[in-house]
Order: sequence, then C-alpha cells, then structure tokens
Amino acid sequence: MLKRSAALITLGLSLVASPVGSADTPANTSCESREAVLDFLSSKYAEAPVAMGVSKDGGVVEILTSGPGSTFTIIVTTPNGMTCMVAAGDSWENLVPARQRI
Repeated sequence: MLKRSAALITLGLSLVASPVGSADTPANTSCESREAVLDFLSSKYAEAPVAMGVSKDGGVVEILTSGPGSTFTIIVTTPNGMTCMVAAGDSWENLVPARQRI
C-alpha cells in the first residue's frame, strides 16, 4: 500500500497544472485530463475501467482495477472535464450482484 500511495503522490506532483482544491474538485486529490489519468493508471498498474455511474452532481464515477486480488482506483470526471483520483487501494474483489445470487 505504501508503494501505491507514493505513486499517487508522484502523479499528483507531476500534475502541477491541475486545479487541485478548486471549487470544482475535491481537496487532496490528483486531477488531470481523463486521458492522462487513464494512461497513468494503465501503464503504472495495468488498471482498466470495470464499472461506472453518474453522480447527482453530474460527475462520472469510475472504478478501475487490474483484476481480482490486485489494485483498484476510483476516479471522478467532473462536469468541467477534469478527472480526479479520489481513492485507491489493493486486494480488489469482484462481487456477484444480489439479484444474480438467487
């Protein structure tokens, strides 16, 4: 987990031009264009989107993972087009939706 946190801090430092902490983005996040964030997560962790939804404020929330038992990242693309990493971790586990368990 420490390696993962260090990598996300590195990404944050490399995204100097991003509006971290602005009114449109949550504080303490790393933000950049969606393409740049996806490229970073793909090349550094082999993560790809596995789920998505639209939040009440119009943001697109996505979960990326590199597979079961591995890393994951949650990103939000705001209506203004910036993509922010809001959570990351490891030990990802896929769940079967409740309606499919019956």
